Amino acid sequence: MMNKRSFLKSLAFLGIGSGSIFNSKASDLEDFANLDFASSDFWDQIRSSYKLKPEYINLENGYYCFLPQETLEKYITHIRDVNYQASYYMRTVQWENKAKSAAKLAELVGASPEEIVLTRNTTESLDLIISGFPWKAGDEAIVSNQDYGSMLSMFDLQAKRSGIKIIRIDIPMHPENDEEIVAAYEKEITPRTKLLMVPHIVNITGHILPIKKIAEMAHSHGVEVMVDGAHAVGHFQFNISDLGVDYYGSSLHKWLSVPLGAGMLYVKKDRISKLEPLLAPFDLKLETIGYLNHIGTHPVATDLAVIDAIDFHQKIGSHRKEERLRYIQRYWSDQVRDLPGVNVNTPQDPMRSCGIANVGLDAYPPSEMAKVLMDKYQIYTVAIDGVGVRGCRISPNIYTSEKELDQFVLALKEMSGNS
Repeated sequence: MMNKRSFLKSLAFLGIGSGSIFNSKASDLEDFANLDFASSDFWDQIRSSYKLKPEYINLENGYYCFLPQETLEKYITHIRDVNYQASYYMRTVQWENKAKSAAKLAELVGASPEEIVLTRNTTESLDLIISGFPWKAGDEAIVSNQDYGSMLSMFDLQAKRSGIKIIRIDIPMHPENDEEIVAAYEKEITPRTKLLMVPHIVNITGHILPIKKIAEMAHSHGVEVMVDGAHAVGHFQFNISDLGVDYYGSSLHKWLSVPLGAGMLYVKKDRISKLEPLLAPFDLKLETIGYLNHIGTHPVATDLAVIDAIDFHQKIGSHRKEERLRYIQRYWSDQVRDLPGVNVNTPQDPMRSCGIANVGLDAYPPSEMAKVLMDKYQIYTVAIDGVGVRGCRISPNIYTSEKELDQFVLALKEMSGNS
């Protein structure tokens, strides 16, 4: 166990002691508005816009990435404004403002505003599709064992309700090419197959799948495609319209850093009318995507903060952010991938992953590995142990420094006997 003196030294080494890195001041927000994109310390400037806890290095941004100070302050202002206006706001402009946020999001992801609604998270988004799809007894759906557990449970529930059959595949962890992944789905398609659920990025390994190729294959068999993009929006660039999928869900509180309680649902325009809502809207004759999205009274300040989060994202630049995330993942994973006793459970091809990766150690079960990383090295991760993946998911973010990742690499080397 690291003693107090060593711990304080490590904080100084990482630059996360009692300095301005985690002080929130108006001047910090003003500085962010005047970023010097040509400066060699650009990412240090970005780091200073986050309030970071000094007690540990946070390498678990995949579950929820907290807000940078600029977005947080604007969000708090929205909460105050809604509270000040109260029922007046709720009965007048809340829907108009939510539509503006959805339109801004649609522009970011390359979709029509008529095909996008704000939800509360990916689970809600995809559950709306799974529960509202026009299933008939005997229909089949194809999913993967590496899909998110809540989605798999919803399919199991729908099988119980509707008498459908759920087929599970295993996604190749280190594929030779895209065709290997496409074939894994295609070989399970039968005349009864109606829907494929495919992760855009596998949440436990960071593996990015060739969605467009999978969609083209599925459509050639008359099968629709629903994508779990929980970790995609704000993480790497893509255009939903170009992907050619029928349904897409994402969580905005992850890589876009929207406050908790914001998600996205995309439904291709000609698919909207075939679905039934989970919760009935006021108008059962409504023909827009809003027909699927009645959730009653909810924290509308979160809807407003979507625009603020997109503004922050666009100041950095989608391409610049993606390249940074890919760089910091490869910064640590390339240093340990070939070490004895270390297993990187993420494809080596740099275009098959971005900010997320997974690493396991022969000497430790995942739960113990995560515990040692936190207790001894003050590095916070999450253990993954199942469906062929044993290790810790590592998800840094744009504020993460190379010095922090050096500390992580050192920990992996010591724990694996490679120091």
